[in-house]
Amino acid sequence: MMQFNCKIMDELGIHARPAGLFAKACKELGDTVVTITKGDKTVKASQLMKLMGLGVKNGDEITVAVEGGDEAAALEIVKKFLQENLAAQL
Repeated sequence: MMQFNCKIMDELGIHARPAGLFAKACKELGDTVVTITKGDKTVKASQLMKLMGLGVKNGDEITVAVEGGDEAAALEIVKKFLQENLAAQL
């Protein structure tokens, strides 16, 4: 398992549009599972409603973990997505 912490700097946090795109991108990673942790709650990033249920707001820090498959490649895809779509600071 590989993981990193980041701070979400999007004005609206993880809101519907980017959350939907992120869930879709995570599903396309095949057998690699991406999880997001905020506080004491951890959810699979491919499950849109659970991802939205985390309530990640502007300035919140999350932990992103990838497990299985090509973890290194998946980690880079996830980092790039978060930086480009949610103004994440890694």
